[in-house]
Amino acid sequence: MAVPRKQLATTITAVIALASLATGCSTTDSGERKSLIPLPWKHPKAKVADVPKLPPASSGRGGYYKDDGPGLNPPAGLMDLPDAVVKAEPYAKWANRPYSVFGQTYTPMLHDDPFVQRGVASWYGVKFHGQKTSSGELYDMYKMTAAHPTLPIPSYARVTSLETGKSIVVRINDRGPFHASRIVDVSYTAALKLGLLGKGSHEVELVRLFPDDPIRMASERRSATSEAQSAPPEIAALMLEDRVRTDSAAVAQVTQLVPKLVPRGSFYVQLGAYGRAGTAQAIGERLAGAGVEVGKLEVVKVGAVNRLYGGPFESREHALEAARAVPSSFGLKPIVVKR
Repeated sequence: MAVPRKQLATTITAVIALASLATGCSTTDSGERKSLIPLPWKHPKAKVADVPKLPPASSGRGGYYKDDGPGLNPPAGLMDLPDAVVKAEPYAKWANRPYSVFGQTYTPMLHDDPFVQRGVASWYGVKFHGQKTSSGELYDMYKMTAAHPTLPIPSYARVTSLETGKSIVVRINDRGPFHASRIVDVSYTAALKLGLLGKGSHEVELVRLFPDDPIRMASERRSATSEAQSAPPEIAALMLEDRVRTDSAAVAQVTQLVPKLVPRGSFYVQLGAYGRAGTAQAIGERLAGAGVEVGKLEVVKVGAVNRLYGGPFESREHALEAARAVPSSFGLKPIVVKR
């Protein structure tokens, strides 16, 4: 029996509509069909710039600790994550008592003395992500944190890679590492910003930071343009030149700049850190020429970094006083360290 054309068209339309509902699809105004049910495998993965390709966790490759390693899909923008902000916090009640690991006893510091340490830094990742730290907080591998055997929890430290010259500020909220040659375990993001993810470990310098430090070391990693804007033209030129050239003949030992009377003590004002010894020395000479009183100025080369120090001072308070007296017109970012 022949079906009327109008009835046939209505039937076909109904069938198509039912089929669309059954398959979970719809049609947009532009005629494009899209799924009403989200398909996980079609979600675009976040593209993370400057994140090296690493062997996955549990692959047996990459030199990770046991089955540790990177996450499968780290969030974007990790290189732009700011350093930890140094602030006054009460010490955690249960995280600063003496403890023993592998037969060795560790006694956490409960004082506010300056602390500088050099050794190997490593990083920890997805194996511990979401697990409780010694502070009781959950470990987040994408934050700027670190583990240290004896620094107070919580406290803050500036970590500088002696291989890349890069520097970061982290918040200490966990214990470890418990290896004779290693001094600190940093988070995945901290390792990324230090440039040690691929290698797994670097020689570093660790300096404890305090809320009353005049300027934190994080500012040392500001761009050359930003630093130059606040410095006199001649110093700005030195800073810019320092970013594009490395002095292969840099002095490997301490270079004395200003032979003045030196008070006894072990506290110093670090006035800057540079890739070229010549840059550090030139800035020191300009400070001395301007009559800036920061004790004896010296350049100390540590790895790839040339540090300009002033001192020594008998106490941390005296060093802080000298640091605050450095004119801001020089565009320097002094901090107090103990050597």
